Amino acid sequence: MITIPYVTALTTYFSYGLLFAFGQFRDFFRKIVDRLSHSTLQGYAPICLGLEDFYIRRLYLRIQDCFNRPISSPPDAWFDVVERVSKDNNKTLQRTTRVTRCLNLGSYNYLGFAAADEYCTPRVIESLKKFFPSTCSTRADGGTTKLHAELEACVANFVGKPAALVFGMGYVTNSAILPVLIGKGGLIISDSLNHNSIVNGARGSGATVRVFQHNTPSHLEKVLREQIADGQPRTHRPWKKIIVVVEGIYSMEGELCKLPEIVSICKKYKAYVYLDEAHSIGAVGKTGRGVCELLGVDTADVDIMMGTFTKSFGSCGGYIAGSKDLIDYLKYTCPAHLYATSISPPAAQQIISSIKVILGEDGSSRGAQKLAKIRENSNFFRSELQKMGFEVLGDNDSPVMPIMLYNPAKIPAFSRECLKRNVAVVTVAFPATPLLLARARICISAAHSKEDLVKALEVISSVGDLVGIKYFPAEPMKQPMEGDRVKLE
Repeated sequence: MITIPYVTALTTYFSYGLLFAFGQFRDFFRKIVDRLSHSTLQGYAPICLGLEDFYIRRLYLRIQDCFNRPISSPPDAWFDVVERVSKDNNKTLQRTTRVTRCLNLGSYNYLGFAAADEYCTPRVIESLKKFFPSTCSTRADGGTTKLHAELEACVANFVGKPAALVFGMGYVTNSAILPVLIGKGGLIISDSLNHNSIVNGARGSGATVRVFQHNTPSHLEKVLREQIADGQPRTHRPWKKIIVVVEGIYSMEGELCKLPEIVSICKKYKAYVYLDEAHSIGAVGKTGRGVCELLGVDTADVDIMMGTFTKSFGSCGGYIAGSKDLIDYLKYTCPAHLYATSISPPAAQQIISSIKVILGEDGSSRGAQKLAKIRENSNFFRSELQKMGFEVLGDNDSPVMPIMLYNPAKIPAFSRECLKRNVAVVTVAFPATPLLLARARICISAAHSKEDLVKALEVISSVGDLVGIKYFPAEPMKQPMEGDRVKLE
């Protein structure tokens, strides 16, 4: 739970209040002009309506240069950011031919596989020559190659489950699977900060949805107990099934799931566990097998394991891993498997090759080195940011570290000042986060060198002083003691 400092909360509310007041004032005159010019369609309801539309027009458009920045190179430790210009006060942005070489602190390239790799890239090129970019068919028709079968066996072995099913898009993996697993008469209990793909999947399932406080097992148990006692709405019949949905690493918080406690509670109340490992698989654990390995949880105790290939594996798509019966059932019922084009063969080969590198099956120790590097980089960077006085969310070993900004004026200020100093960061605001909890989300990679991280820390520290986002006192620099000095000949 994030506790906002009183003065920060007050100034943030005041800033949004000013924006809202001036926005409403401008909208009032805009309506008058529209009526006089007859520029609106008569008799039609507005196609864009509500506070979200107001937010986009009166706040987002002012700072949209901080979002959707185009790049023109692989998302490696350093990449090329395409410069954009606006001639209408930021309402529209046009790309230029100029690029800026920037340190990349925004991409999910956790293990560095998103750029050229000595083992993966030649095999991906070879698969492109053999299978071409797309199967142009669904898995149920002519869209299954030997790479797809190999990939599913590889994923199942990697995550420690009997079987797996892969999809062409990570978001769809959640939003399409949940409605197949559960429906009317079922109960989904979801963490309050679960990803939007989970939220939409739960809503589309037709099941009753209840939320428990973020990463709080005691509240989960309370919700479970109450819902089991009450039963289904109106009829009070027992629930047909109960699924508890959590994430391995929460992408906007950088926090590790309290999986051992949650699994224990679900066992007690006979509820299924659905674990989303989009940001944790490949990135944490001694051999990269995610939070189950990191926290010592037997994968047999997690009923449905979901993950994506867009982060640690440098590819695209997602997977569901579970029992053979579950996977066979999904093959006959899941619309994402039956009606969507299968994952691109070169993308599948990239995933297979990267998993082999992680497991050391390429004949080298590069996988172990990458895993050690991402751990070392993440913990070093987080520790240094906290010493500087930034409010940094998340846990050790997590490569995701949000820096709290809060005030709407600090969102563009932080992003633009970092870009001026050739450091590209991602800022996140409403609706991806609650209105008051804007932040910059730093993603660390094994591809970052120590020099890269030191440069990033220097830039973020100077920008933090300029913008005023060091909400805690910085730790004093340790002075060397007399006895610690070493005489050099």
